[in-house]
Formats: sequence, structure tokens, C-alpha cells
Amino acid sequence: MEQNYPIKRIIDDKGILVDESYEQTINEELVKDLYYNMLRIRTYDRKSINLQRQGRLGTYAPFEGQEAAQVGSALALEENDWVFPTYRDHGATLTFGKSMTRTFLYWNGRVEGCVPPEGRNIFPPAVPIATQLPHAAGAAWAEKLRGTKNASIAYFGDGATSEGDFHEGLNFASVFKVPVVFFNQNNGYAISVPMEKQMNSKTIAQKSVAYGMPGVRIDGNDCLAVYFETKKAFDRARNGDGPTLIEAVTWRKGAHTTADDPSKYRPAEQGQHIVDPMERMELFMKNYGYWDEQWIEEMKEKTMNEVEEAVEEMENYPAPNVEDVFDHVYAVMPKQLAEQKESYLAHLERR
Repeated sequence: MEQNYPIKRIIDDKGILVDESYEQTINEELVKDLYYNMLRIRTYDRKSINLQRQGRLGTYAPFEGQEAAQVGSALALEENDWVFPTYRDHGATLTFGKSMTRTFLYWNGRVEGCVPPEGRNIFPPAVPIATQLPHAAGAAWAEKLRGTKNASIAYFGDGATSEGDFHEGLNFASVFKVPVVFFNQNNGYAISVPMEKQMNSKTIAQKSVAYGMPGVRIDGNDCLAVYFETKKAFDRARNGDGPTLIEAVTWRKGAHTTADDPSKYRPAEQGQHIVDPMERMELFMKNYGYWDEQWIEEMKEKTMNEVEEAVEEMENYPAPNVEDVFDHVYAVMPKQLAEQKESYLAHLERR
């Protein structure tokens, strides 16, 4: 089955264009947009890890190594589309327009971190595995019923494909031919469990067969391939042809979270042969005349300044409202919870 789903590439590990059909489609604006956004989210990611180690941020899920998959797919979205991320897809949501300050607040346990900017349909990150896939299918169905051209994208890891919600989401989307893209980032591990120990399928893309939808396998470290293949899937969705399952084969460089030690389950040499997605784009830019040293330095300074300003805003944010713990759990607060809230507020007044 693996040979039926070859990994699609546009540029190889050395930054050489291997699919010449895209030669006239690729331009400087697109290349620089992809590179800038990868640089931006990597700067954010590394800063977040440092903040967590300093005790200034809560437990954090890093994504270094997956920048191409997140940026390439997010830039293929249109303004009114829907994004259903996991806890590791803040790179995609930042690319789609989520506030960096609010993203930092999310990792400090603040309810404000789940609020998207006005005019952006971004659901809060799904921590339970695969629960966001039926939601993405439902939102897409609503857009279809309304007669719009809006679509949704659901991000998830390889471990999610072993959950019931994965199958329910894909089955529903297939039956009703809704405009949704199921975007899997296969980084080889479901926390500490390697892919071969949690499924017998050689690929994730082949799981599309059971639901009568196209399955595409792409090099998730090739940002151009991610962008164009995701765009094709969205075009198909907007044209009324239903959902697509994309498997982006990538690599999570670091730990599952900052509370994890990958050396316990991953050999040190594993993944060393994988060319970093940003390095690959840099090689491509140098090979084809898109590299501009001055522009690169300006973008590094710009992203660093943005990150530092967002950190300052996050740390100077008004103190959290303790009532948020009670008010955002149920549509109608149960009596027992209401009593707990009343008791706690009375305790605060006595202090």
C-alpha cells in the first residue's frame, strides 16, 4: 500500500526544484512569505521554551521541525475559513492571524488565550486527542448549508488516527461531502509510542480509502509542497467535491512537551538525517536567487521584536478573574458548582 502513496515533493533536501511543473507558479513574494512565517513561529517557539524553563510560562508543547507543515497549510487558508488546532498547532494559528500575546496567555492557563481575533474562525486548541475532527466536519457542513465557499481544516497527529473521533469525523465528512481538509502531521510518535506500534497501516494517507475520499502523502518539511497540495485540497472542497485527507510526513525535533524526556523512548541518532525545513527553504532561496541577506536580517529583528513585545504584554496583562474557573464550564451552572463559586467568593472577601 505504501507505494500507492508516494511522498510528494517540490524541492528536495538540497533545495533543488524537483517538480518543474511549479517553476512558473513559484515567485519571490510567496517564497518570502513562507520563509518569514516559518522564521516568526520558530522564534516564538524557542522563546516559549525559554520562558517555561524560567518559570514564566506553563507546560508548553514545542513544534520545532514542523514549521513547514504548519505555515504551508495555514497560508493556503482564506480569511473566512475555519481552523481546528491541537495543542501543538499554535504555529498554524499564529500564521492565520491569532494574537501572539493571547497565544502566550493560553500557555499560562488564561481563558483569554482561547479568544481569537475578530473576524478569524479559530477554535481553542483541542487537548483531547481527535475530538476536533467531528467539530471541523460540522462547521464545514454548516458552511455548505449556508451556501458559502468557506472551508475548514482540522490539524491532528498520527496518534489521533487511532481514535474513534478520527473515524467518525472522516465518515461524516465523506457522507455529506462537506468542505473540510483533514491535515495530519505525522511526526512519527504519538507521545512516546512510535507509529509502527500504534497502527498496522504503513501510511496514514491510505486510511482515506475507507471513506471514499482522496488521500495525499506529502513531504511535511517541504513548505512549498505543503502549501500547493493543501491549496488543491481546499479548491476541491470549495468546488463541492468533498473532503481530503493529507498526511504531512515531518519530524518533531524536541520533546512532546516541556514535561517530557524524549531520550527515554527515542534513540539519539533518530531523525538526524532529516533536513530542517527552514534550512531547506534557505537552500532553495540561495539556489534560485531569492536570498537577500539584508532582508533576512531585517526579518530576524522584526520577529524578535514582535516576540519580546508580546511577552511584555502577556506579563503585564491584568490579573485573571477567578470567576472564569466557574463560569465557562457549563451553559447552565449546576447547583453544586454555583455553591462552590459562592463559597469561594465569600472566602476572598474575608481575606
